[in-house]
Amino acid sequence: MTIIDAHSHLWLRQDTEWNGMPVKTGRNGHSFFLTEEVQMLPPFMIDGRNTAEVFLSNMDYAQVGGAVVVQEFIDGLQNDYLEEVKRKYGGRFFVFGMCDYFKPGFIDETRALAERGFKGLAVPGHRLILDNRRIYLNSPEMMQLFHFMEDNGMILSVCLAPENMQTGEMREVIQECPKLKIAIGHFGMVTAPGWEEQIKLALHDNVMIESGGITWLFNKEFYPFTGAVRAIRQAIDMVGADKLMWGSDYPRTITAITYKMSYDFICKSDGLTDNEKALFLGANAKRFYGFGSLPELPYVKNMSE
Repeated sequence: MTIIDAHSHLWLRQDTEWNGMPVKTGRNGHSFFLTEEVQMLPPFMIDGRNTAEVFLSNMDYAQVGGAVVVQEFIDGLQNDYLEEVKRKYGGRFFVFGMCDYFKPGFIDETRALAERGFKGLAVPGHRLILDNRRIYLNSPEMMQLFHFMEDNGMILSVCLAPENMQTGEMREVIQECPKLKIAIGHFGMVTAPGWEEQIKLALHDNVMIESGGITWLFNKEFYPFTGAVRAIRQAIDMVGADKLMWGSDYPRTITAITYKMSYDFICKSDGLTDNEKALFLGANAKRFYGFGSLPELPYVKNMSE
């Protein structure tokens, strides 16, 4: 089975702010996040560097052939580093660029990122809602950005706020840009009321749903995440198995579980068919993102076995 992670993150250092509050890399996997110190990374990442090399080691161990790297405002803009990752390891990664959407004129930044070879842009929509300001997904410059992406064959990665705060805006984007390929993240914020409306956006031909962060959202029930499996089953019944993709939200989620655990609960579940598992865990992402040949990764026996 080809396994592709459709939602992950990489950075060299967090040194940014969001909503007027800081995000700063610490030591031993800690970061100061907005108002408190948190375990942002596994503790063995002692220098705070969340690099492609460490991720590739995790991927090889877990037999994950490829990964999609998105961006988030809480990590800071990582375009320069992800351009380097694409150059060095392009066969294993699809990387998204990101603009500072809070600064007017970001359409020029979009054009520059396209010229640098980025094939997609990440828009963390849920982070566009601040205490004293909001950037609407259907605002004039955002719509200009989406039309540019559609015209140039780029892919949009977007995460939406819970409880359908932005679902109506996203519907307008989909209607305006019917050929823009869109991947909606965090499985529609599945544990929040009304998540099904985000999933139903995938009834449009150009829209996919990915499950980045689903183990975080179901963290209280923990492994084997039976509630997450039920939600995936429900989503398949709503939009079809060919519209859903697995994502880990690496590395934040592996502070609680191992990287392999972020998908093997799917493999071991009897709630999905073998074909549904194959589509969800890799085949759909391979088609959607255009991954080429990926390495065959043999299983290596653990010393504890």
